[in-house]
Amino acid sequence: MNKAELIEIISKGGKISNKTSAMVINALISAIKVALSKGEKVTIAGLGTFLVSKRKERKGRNPQTGETITIPAGRMPKFRAGESLRRFVRND
Repeated sequence: MNKAELIEIISKGGKISNKTSAMVINALISAIKVALSKGEKVTIAGLGTFLVSKRKERKGRNPQTGETITIPAGRMPKFRAGESLRRFVRND
């Protein structure tokens, strides 16, 4: 499913226009991005938690040349599925 399909499903399920659905989805995505950029975590009951993880500096390899390179430390977004979502996907 892509963003356009999600907007369509929300539009039909909520009996609202596609334009309104798109605004809601875009606002949700924007709010999650802003919170993560501040290092906050976002928990949505029944879905899961979006959070920022810190990665240590590590060694890697350039696939074109085979040369060893150092990959700098950084922050990465992560998602942890909540228990109810995991059960639903497993069909428990």
